[in-house]
Amino acid sequence: MQAKKRYFILLSAGSCLALLFYFGGLQFRASRSHSRREEHSGRNGLHHPSPEHFWPRFPDALRPFFPWDQLENEDSSVHISPRQKRDANSSIYKGKKCRMESCFDFTLCKKNGFKVYVYPQQKGEKIAESYQNILAAIEGSRFYTSDPSQACLFVLSLDTLDRDQLSPQYVHNLRSKVQSLHLWNNGRNHLIFNLYSGTWPDYTEDVGFDIGQAMLAKASISTENFRPNFDVSIPLFSKDHPRTGGERGFLRFNTIPPLRKYMLVFKGKRYLTGIGSDTRNALYHVHNGEDVVLLTTCKHGKDWQKHKDSRCDRDNTEYEKYDYREMLHNATFCLVPRGRRLGSFRFLEALQAACVPVMLSNGWELPFSEVINWNQAAVIGDERLLLQIPSTIRSIHQDKILALRQQTQFLWEAYFSSVEKIVLTTLEIIQDRIFKHISRNSLIWNKHPGGLFVLPQYSSYLGDFPYYYANLGLKPPSKFTAVIHAVTPLVSQSQPVLKLLVAAAKSQYCAQIIVLWNCDKPLPAKHRWPATAVPVIVIEGESKVMSSRFLPYDNIITDAVLSLDEDTVLSTTEVDFAFTVWQSFPERIVGYPARSHFWDNSKERWGYTSKWTNDYSMVLTGAAIYHKYYHYLYSHYLPASLKNMVDQLANCEDILMNFLVSAVTKLPPIKVTQKKQYKETMMGQTSRASRWADPDHFAQRQSCMNTFASWFGYMPLIHSQMRLDPVLFKDQVSILRKKYRDIERL
Repeated sequence: MQAKKRYFILLSAGSCLALLFYFGGLQFRASRSHSRREEHSGRNGLHHPSPEHFWPRFPDALRPFFPWDQLENEDSSVHISPRQKRDANSSIYKGKKCRMESCFDFTLCKKNGFKVYVYPQQKGEKIAESYQNILAAIEGSRFYTSDPSQACLFVLSLDTLDRDQLSPQYVHNLRSKVQSLHLWNNGRNHLIFNLYSGTWPDYTEDVGFDIGQAMLAKASISTENFRPNFDVSIPLFSKDHPRTGGERGFLRFNTIPPLRKYMLVFKGKRYLTGIGSDTRNALYHVHNGEDVVLLTTCKHGKDWQKHKDSRCDRDNTEYEKYDYREMLHNATFCLVPRGRRLGSFRFLEALQAACVPVMLSNGWELPFSEVINWNQAAVIGDERLLLQIPSTIRSIHQDKILALRQQTQFLWEAYFSSVEKIVLTTLEIIQDRIFKHISRNSLIWNKHPGGLFVLPQYSSYLGDFPYYYANLGLKPPSKFTAVIHAVTPLVSQSQPVLKLLVAAAKSQYCAQIIVLWNCDKPLPAKHRWPATAVPVIVIEGESKVMSSRFLPYDNIITDAVLSLDEDTVLSTTEVDFAFTVWQSFPERIVGYPARSHFWDNSKERWGYTSKWTNDYSMVLTGAAIYHKYYHYLYSHYLPASLKNMVDQLANCEDILMNFLVSAVTKLPPIKVTQKKQYKETMMGQTSRASRWADPDHFAQRQSCMNTFASWFGYMPLIHSQMRLDPVLFKDQVSILRKKYRDIERL
């Protein structure tokens, strides 16, 4: 027995030694042959990379584990080798380490501010409509300059939006065309817009040319390739996305509880093979046909029937039963799974519909993530935890759902409803990086009215804007500055302008009076102005144009401005009451003379009316109170073309101010106690009788309405039927009990 054991041990040891010598010999021969090849290649001036150590190949070797964001489908691994993928990734961003501090020249911006230059379009180069809209938005903005020597940022006129080689919009030979640009400078201080990159089957993020040190404003960009504080992630939008304006969100009123017919919906393509197919192929596990309706169809592409699986026919039949828009309008949450690329059109569709997006696109850098807090407007899911999505959203409290839905509407209307807003948001983000000392904070970007209307050049303190008093725990201003616009010479001490000055000065809330002298005659002597308890400052208008009344004069020391025409008739009591109302609505225009707009079906244009009706949409600045920030916004936000039109016509400046304030606030102005005398006395005064009696004056205002609406891209004016009167106004009580008793005597 013991002998058998010894023989068995010796036999095992011998077998082990034989195997050792066998494999060692193979490795030794391989290394010797490799050394000979290296020696031979050295003689011939060639060099080959060292191969991996030799190991025998097993027929069913286990595939290595990859993280979720590095998984490749089997089809793509057949078409692309690791070396090709590595080369492709390296060509995406050769400047992957680029940041503003290392790849951007700040000196170009210090001299002339943030100005953007668009290269002139080259002959024979076709530009897709979407890219034309982007360039038009830049050229129509306050940042645009036609002089490259003044530019801080450069944008190509070559269409870089669609870099899918299979797309008819693909621009060939872009590499050489870009390199030939004399201002290219390896992409430094350049911004490249891109919506689609890569092509079937792997859809890499390669844009097909070396971008050098240029910044990317890119849709469907991954967190792996996104360069923080350098690139800008933009949303994927369709070719039909409006250039300006855009539709408002679908949330017209807040329903309590904020639950709709469907809890979770989706309707879209299902990819049977290739990248992006895994998540959509698994949606049927969650679909219950009741309050969770997730519909997919295989019926797309030329050869979909070749790849159809056992579920396709059933899915296609179910898909046709539901109307997509009806689902959007009646769903609380909308699933936004990735497509072939990380981004999806469903994202913007859900935002507009006030359907809270449920994101299922691992690794996607969400649009404008640098400034937008998406946790306030979306649910960020994980593709690997799809089955947990229904229970997760059902656990969200109704208060939170309502807040999420409201935030989707704000973000949609502030940053995403048009191509212009997407482009301007991109530019404002870059400007904030350049001028960090006056950059907007998170509150500005994520709270109404948003970053596009709050210009940090005005002030770095939130309390200087009319929108954040409640957030900061501040009370509205307690004093106002009266600004009287004078256009006729002072020939008599009984002129209305002097009576108006005295009435305003007697107000307990008046801090000072500024007379803007836009008359062609010389300034009156100081003794011609009445003595008042508050300072009276007379400013002579340099240009003598209408828009000068809304310049941000340093002499205005209060946040509240009482804007007055020289022929306005107001009592001190009326001034006091209007100001107390404004203190409750500091972001709006509050005043007396009201006007309205309407749509003229016969002429297919907007109309303007001064008729006394049951609603209004404008309060004219001849007798109105508003925040002085709107002077700055009027002067710096609106384009020169609109202000030049106002100055040439000497008309419509009050309409334009109403357009601006309503566009910012999304609210109508507020009319206080009706004052019929305003209209009657205005028609009887010599200073402005010629304007109001002139038939061209009314026609001009009609034309202004349509020009302004065209620039804004929509009609921002909002009708209101609310008028605020003093408490006890015309009530059957003693006049002595009424605070604003003089108003009833007018």
